[in-house]
Amino acid sequence: MKMNPLGRTGLQVSELCLGTMTFGTQTPEQDAHAQIDYALDAGINFVDTAEMYPVNPVRRETVGVSEEIIGTWNAKTGRRGDYILATKHSGEGLQIVRDGAAITSKTIATTIEGSLKRLQTDYIDLYQFHWPNRGSYMFRKNWSYDPSSQNREETLANMVDCLEALQAQVDKGNIRAFGLSNESAWGTAQWLRLAEEGKGPRVASIQNEYSLLCRMYDTDLSELSVNEDVGLLAFSPLGTGLLTGKYQDGAVPGSSRKSLSPELGGRDVPRVYDAVAVYLEIAARHELDAVQMALAWCRTRPFMASAIFGATTQPQLEHALGSVDVQLSDEVLQEIDQAHRANPMPY
Repeated sequence: MKMNPLGRTGLQVSELCLGTMTFGTQTPEQDAHAQIDYALDAGINFVDTAEMYPVNPVRRETVGVSEEIIGTWNAKTGRRGDYILATKHSGEGLQIVRDGAAITSKTIATTIEGSLKRLQTDYIDLYQFHWPNRGSYMFRKNWSYDPSSQNREETLANMVDCLEALQAQVDKGNIRAFGLSNESAWGTAQWLRLAEEGKGPRVASIQNEYSLLCRMYDTDLSELSVNEDVGLLAFSPLGTGLLTGKYQDGAVPGSSRKSLSPELGGRDVPRVYDAVAVYLEIAARHELDAVQMALAWCRTRPFMASAIFGATTQPQLEHALGSVDVQLSDEVLQEIDQAHRANPMPY
């Protein structure tokens, strides 16, 4: 398992990260604990969660359960020091968490304390803002994104307010590093600029959606990542399971994500299945496993810190981990690029 730097923090994270958003819904506690054991033994040193997890669906009564399951594992095993733990503070508008309150200095301290308690740990390695208060073009909102209503001065004042609160948490030892999620190049640049002015901790990473099917990161954010040492933590590198091929030809396996969320967060559109078919064909022609090809491709990207994948079951976890032994040839990479040009932005 290759290790990559987490920004300029001095921390090293594995090229694959265990995502936990099914812990407590699709993945019961005993199975979740077994997954953490197996992942760490296989060389993963990075686990990602969020205060709002689990999902599929997100419900008020289950908010925090994924963190609680990780917490019981920490308490049971005493292995908290064996891995990098990341969690997230929900952004403005999610009514089931703090009645949709924005991220501010008033919410940060209590939210971190809540996560620390549920996780049964004294510190969080990477604390991330799940999405910006001002909104985001992620989650298919890129098609109608319009930032013209934003108030620049209010946005920047909020960033300073948050950075100062985060620095207080760093000073207390509650968090080690700060990361963003579902952010833009402009937003990330402002966080970086304000940190350079001494307002608080420097951004270490950005957790945005990225896969063969979703490559918005390839331009401005790619340039920012490389020049500013802010690596991508790619979520949904398998396109919510689409790239496994299990949903082709109208199939909906029982207990799959699509069985619980038929629209797959806006990804279930006719064009996506044509795009998936092309990638499946590339994998088959080169005698590659499609899942492992998709994850191995993430590793080739110049801005990638880690690809976050989730596994409902242990066999799925083992299958995904096999990707670390897959090296893609120049021919495969060229065919993937050609496929992307022919099938850009399928959702």
